[in-house]
Amino acid sequence: MTLPDTSFPSFSRQRVTVADGVALNVAVGGSGSPVVLLHGFPQTHLMWRHVAADLAADHTVICPDLRGYGDSDKPVDTDGHTYSKRTMAADVVALARALGHDRFALAGHDRGALVAVRAGLDHPDAVTHLASLDVLPTLDMWDVLHGTTAAVGFHLYLMAQPPGLPEAMIGASADAFFGHFLDIWTNDPAAIPADVRAAYLEASREAVPSIVADYRASATADVDDDRADREAGNRLRMPVTVLQQDWGAALGFDAAARWREWAPDLEHRTVSCGHFMAEEAPADVVKALRSLLAR
Repeated sequence: MTLPDTSFPSFSRQRVTVADGVALNVAVGGSGSPVVLLHGFPQTHLMWRHVAADLAADHTVICPDLRGYGDSDKPVDTDGHTYSKRTMAADVVALARALGHDRFALAGHDRGALVAVRAGLDHPDAVTHLASLDVLPTLDMWDVLHGTTAAVGFHLYLMAQPPGLPEAMIGASADAFFGHFLDIWTNDPAAIPADVRAAYLEASREAVPSIVADYRASATADVDDDRADREAGNRLRMPVTVLQQDWGAALGFDAAARWREWAPDLEHRTVSCGHFMAEEAPADVVKALRSLLAR
């Protein structure tokens, strides 16, 4: 993937092995208590360039490409679990440990937020603080989509289909497909300049099978894992901050109440920017993360 020259200028780039045959591309910078930042769709670690630079003043900031994205490895999904959030969360814990951190704060946007939530549920002794940007937990996400309003999530249903058709359809028009989300989910188009947009499209175009596998897992393995946790009463034990557009008003649900079922120590904030808030409103995201880390 070709990164803009100005991205993460003071960060080192590494490849870190996190599982058999899987290494993650990661940018690491700063010093102090560790914070891991996980990107969303259809993006890479590049989305954190503004937030990471600020946090690196007093934290060790770790920004990986998730497995299946960017310059990280993209193993073939052989069993429906290769891209489960449980597997991807284990990658994150292994990455932090390989870099010398048994405990760390964790923030995720979009798909990365789902990985972060699973890491918090599966590895509560490793995750000290957790932030989620603009998603609901997987089980709740499917539950709130009803009728014609569910059309906003058409891509969720497309990529939930069995292997073959989604990959073929998306691969045949990858730039149009991925570019659609970069366009309609952004309130401020200038927040994603042309060189960054091009990097996202290049990375996504080269990762269609693994991106689809990630989404397909959210309709299968991830639902099963979330349901098992809900039935067992497993919840997030650490302080949690959620930043979210007002999807509840649009789709008819109480977002804070949904999150509170998973996170007793919750701060939930509704934002006015678009979906890509780390790029559209980085100062607000940094402020929220610093507040979380002080709890």
